[in-house]
Amino acid sequence: MKYKRILLKLSGEALQGRQKNTNIDTNILEQYCDEIKALREQGVEIAIVIGGGNIFRGGQAEALGIDRVQGDYMGMLATVINAMALQSALERHGMYTRLMAGIKMEQVCEPFIRRRAIRHLEKGRIVIFGAGIGNPYFTTDSTASLRAIEVQADVVLKGTRVDGVYTKDPEKYPDAVKYNTLSFQEAYEKNLNIMDMTAFTLCMENKLPIIVFDMNQKGNLLKIAKGENAGTLIS
Repeated sequence: MKYKRILLKLSGEALQGRQKNTNIDTNILEQYCDEIKALREQGVEIAIVIGGGNIFRGGQAEALGIDRVQGDYMGMLATVINAMALQSALERHGMYTRLMAGIKMEQVCEPFIRRRAIRHLEKGRIVIFGAGIGNPYFTTDSTASLRAIEVQADVVLKGTRVDGVYTKDPEKYPDAVKYNTLSFQEAYEKNLNIMDMTAFTLCMENKLPIIVFDMNQKGNLLKIAKGENAGTLIS
């Protein structure tokens, strides 16, 4: 395996699948569990950050007349709901997990403590980070970058609906061209919006590579951990 410890970033919207009348599509959860289990069986240590956009986005707050800070905390709670759903599904597939949150809620998860998180990973437990970093004005992309640095992950894997980074949106423009590799500087200069700027800068300053890939393509997660080309590498 090329990567021994990874941080997987999943979007909340992806959990909806095509069923827009429900927040969480169980078929998508099952698919994710199969991919993660195949990786875990190869001895890879796995940390996960999942968004909450299928339930509530902090960015929606203003349109609803809700204070921005309050809205961000609501978004953090949405990520915990998704994290609990993912935890339950992973455990149903026979994997050991721990849910750690940036906000104290002792009944459902542990508080984030860096050394404890690393110990869980060393023991083979899948660690899911919920509630962002516990502060407003930070996205789950920033959480993924920060937690990856804190637990000394080898790479951030950003699972999306497309198979990498393109010159423009491939879902809108058929002539979009895919990048196989990019430097942080190139991605910045081309304004490619891989992650929000805070998250991107954290990775760049700490020399933490990012791989953007299609999470819905079966076997992609394992291919990437082996070092195969199944997305776009930014380093």
